[in-house]
Amino acid sequence: MLKHGPCELREVQHAMEFSTPSLASYPLTKLLEAGYVKQDESGRYIASGEAVGDVLAGYAKVGSAIVPQSAFFAVLISILMAYFSYQALSAPSFVPYLVVVAAGAALALWYETFKVWRKLAT
Repeated sequence: MLKHGPCELREVQHAMEFSTPSLASYPLTKLLEAGYVKQDESGRYIASGEAVGDVLAGYAKVGSAIVPQSAFFAVLISILMAYFSYQALSAPSFVPYLVVVAAGAALALWYETFKVWRKLAT
């Protein structure tokens, strides 16, 4: 629903690869009760606007794909680590840069980990 917009029960069934519509009905009912999904007058299921922010916290939309925000950080750190590792092989003066990038990445990842743990505790 977040990706394709309003869906009917059979569309949800096929997207989730359930064998029958009744198997798709139970999780949809739970999502309705939790307020993550609403039903319009024609019976189609729609992602609730208020809940979308909660569900997508920590994600970014890139084109039609929904990507974790940490993926951008992972790509950046991977490029920096590869560059400084390559440079450190030929010039030992790049070793301190490699250490700084690695330490910065570790600190940022621990920060994000604790942030998620705090969010789950509340």
